Amino acid sequence: VQLQASGGGLVQPGGSLTLACTASGIALDREAVAWWRQAPGGGREVLTCISGTDGYVFYGDAARYRFSPSKDNDRNTVYLQMRNLKPGDSAKYFCAIDQTDGGACNLIRTEEFYRYWGQGTQVTVSS
Repeated sequence: VQLQASGGGLVQPGGSLTLACTASGIALDREAVAWWRQAPGGGREVLTCISGTDGYVFYGDAARYRFSPSKDNDRNTVYLQMRNLKPGDSAKYFCAIDQTDGGACNLIRTEEFYRYWGQGTQVTVSS
């Protein structure tokens, strides 16, 4: 299983960016797929999770109102649309699959529960 993240880069404050995570070796349609991020010197923080059971989207506090995940089953890809980006959003962004509970999301679960991780894509918000 491989998760290939892309779409990161340098963006000005207030700008938008869309990240993509394309999977190989696994079909994402029934998987719980989350976006995480890790700022320099910090721990990983869960942002969103799309349930593989019903497609419901869960949001962590940092992602609420400005970040929107989506899943394209035909392309086997999940996306994270980010808008109104702030310097505090600068981090490495990861996609990950949680297989703990048959495709169900649970944002309380820590990163150890996630079985597959992408390599991450760097987002830098700066003027």
